[in-house]
Amino acid sequence: MSAISPPAERLWWKHPIDRVEGMWIGIAFVWSMVMFFMMVYWHMYGGQNLSTETYKTTPEQFTVKAQAMVDQYTVRTEVDGQYPVVAPPVGSDVYMIARLWNFWPILQLEKGQTYRLHLTSLDYNHGFSLQPANINIQIVPGYEHVVTVTPNQSGTYSVVCNEYCGIGHHTMVGRIYVK
Repeated sequence: MSAISPPAERLWWKHPIDRVEGMWIGIAFVWSMVMFFMMVYWHMYGGQNLSTETYKTTPEQFTVKAQAMVDQYTVRTEVDGQYPVVAPPVGSDVYMIARLWNFWPILQLEKGQTYRLHLTSLDYNHGFSLQPANINIQIVPGYEHVVTVTPNQSGTYSVVCNEYCGIGHHTMVGRIYVK
């Protein structure tokens, strides 16, 4: 018998497993269980993975909520008046819209305070990558993703789209200021 020709007996899976083969199957199973339970443990106690809430929404419903927040809490505008800078009260719900090819509005948050950040896309799949905090979420149209954030450093955070969304993808950046 060679590697090219078919086996003499076609029902090879009915033969008993060799001791060494069984040992490797056992090792692979034990290792997969270790990795599975480590993922669960690390999610709960590692403090690395985000737990998010997701709700169905429409672009119109989300836009109304975001516009109401902007109308109520705008402190100034940037980039020739196109982008409002919004400073919502501590502990409130803040809204950010992703659309071709920008994030709207610019948020101004307070260091050490907790906010519920609501994200959605109005058109295509976009990524929400908050740098240097390394928060990474995929934003899907028709769904409202809610993340609880507590900024622990002052400064300017960049919001970058890391899900290819078309010809202007490389220009899709936003900002969050932390005071």
